[in-house]
Amino acid sequence: MENTAENKMGVMPIGKLVLNMSVPMMISMLVQALYNVVDSIFVSMVSEEALSAVSFSFPAQNLMIGLATGTAVGVNALLSRALGAGDRERANRIAEHGVFLSMIGFLVFLLFALFGSRAFMLSQTQNQQIVEFGVDYLTVVCCFSFGMYGQMIFERLMQATGRTFYTMITQSTGAIINIILDPIFILPKGYDMGLFNMPIGFDMGTKGAAIATVIGQIVACILAIIINEKKNSDIQLAWRKFRPKLHLIGRIYAIGFPSVIMMAIGSIMTWLMNIILITYTTGKETAATVFGVYFKLNSFVFMPVFGLNNGVIPILAYNYGAQKRSRMTQAIRVSLCYASAFMLIGTILFLAIPDVLLGFFNATETMLAIGEPALRIIASTFIVAGVCIVLGSVFQALGFSVYSMIVSLARQLLVLVPVAWALAAIGQRVGNDTLVWISFPVAEVMSAVVTAVLFIRLNKKVISQIPDRV
Repeated sequence: MENTAENKMGVMPIGKLVLNMSVPMMISMLVQALYNVVDSIFVSMVSEEALSAVSFSFPAQNLMIGLATGTAVGVNALLSRALGAGDRERANRIAEHGVFLSMIGFLVFLLFALFGSRAFMLSQTQNQQIVEFGVDYLTVVCCFSFGMYGQMIFERLMQATGRTFYTMITQSTGAIINIILDPIFILPKGYDMGLFNMPIGFDMGTKGAAIATVIGQIVACILAIIINEKKNSDIQLAWRKFRPKLHLIGRIYAIGFPSVIMMAIGSIMTWLMNIILITYTTGKETAATVFGVYFKLNSFVFMPVFGLNNGVIPILAYNYGAQKRSRMTQAIRVSLCYASAFMLIGTILFLAIPDVLLGFFNATETMLAIGEPALRIIASTFIVAGVCIVLGSVFQALGFSVYSMIVSLARQLLVLVPVAWALAAIGQRVGNDTLVWISFPVAEVMSAVVTAVLFIRLNKKVISQIPDRV
């Protein structure tokens, strides 16, 4: 007998289903984007050096999140496919291995925090104040990352079974707790907030931002575990019988590891871009800070699309397992339309009011001079990026995550970084630092071309060959 989630993903009208699965994820990711921005806003109240430290910490933090995301992507796709095929026992084993692998990921970054965080910061800047702020931040977020890893995997168990509403609850709860705690841990007591003075404050700077983050993640993790236990009847975890099986680990990472590599590529790209931007003739660390602020701001544009992505992957995987081709193609078309609309809104905002957006981060005149043209140039290809993200979800859902990895590698390391380096060098010679930002639209257009070629190939060899069962 089919369960409710199977019925929903297999028979609900696609337009309604995509919204039903994705809207909760969009809301939760928007809330997450909000707390990432709020983190940086409060940190910017400490000093520009503190904000720079968080920006320089981002590559390592992103890699940590990437390992968690890659594991979750592999588990999500395999689990949805197993449920679509009616194999409950296999679904349970996949879920158990997902939790196990997530805890292994936590141990890896615990070691990094203890032995590698300082060397990582020193590789990007010799400013000792920035280094100390960054070490404080990374030590906390990595040593207590078990909350983030646990939250990520248990939320994906709910997503894979069609329970995205509960994922919205856990993510929103964690984010709201973080937002509330940020000023308390970051700022001193009595700090002038405009409307009032802080009644309580621990004045911990970047360390306080990290503490607020991990507390939110731990609470969200506990809540996700409880909800899975009480509400997710499709998954039954049996730890007494659990034994790691290499073939299942291999299958999870056959799908998920390309996502890990993609995030790793993103981290390497950010690290290299920070080093390139330090050569900025007018801003030095400020240019790298603008780059970090851009990532915070663009999350408001990209997070809804990533939420859409997370909602669509189980739909595609389920109907792939159920051999329902027309529902898959409908889901792809609907998702492309939604993604393009979101990215259009983001493009308009970045082009029209970059000064307002940067102003949230106590931007100096130098930061505004660097940041305004940067945001406008980068935003010019947002819609193209949205299309690539949706097509990337197709690659992941069908087990071709390596295609997404190829696109990411080509975009970020083979095009973006070399072009940025070349344009930065040219900019220094001609006295135009703004040239370096043109590397972003160049890389995005190239990524669209590669994505289109790979999707056409996948459609011809796989999607068009799937039977269309009623």
